[in-house]
Amino acid sequence: MPDDDFTCPVCGAEVPAKAKACPECGADEKTGWSDQTIYDGTGIEDPEDFDYDEFLRRELGQGPKRTPKQWVWWAVAFVLLILSLWFLVH
Repeated sequence: MPDDDFTCPVCGAEVPAKAKACPECGADEKTGWSDQTIYDGTGIEDPEDFDYDEFLRRELGQGPKRTPKQWVWWAVAFVLLILSLWFLVH
């Protein structure tokens, strides 16, 4: 292991001597090894700014919960479907 290796001041990972950036967090000399730039360009959100509800909506397609009025319409549609099937059978 070369003596020029060093520890990343942002994440603590070992950085090879000729590396242009930390292989773990991406910090480099241009960013000044700053904690503020750890997530820049990675598409990773800062944990302090993370919104779990927004994540669920965006990633899993889970929107807002249905209102009671919407549940009534779903129930009416279900009853009409059952009645239609019953009339078709008989």
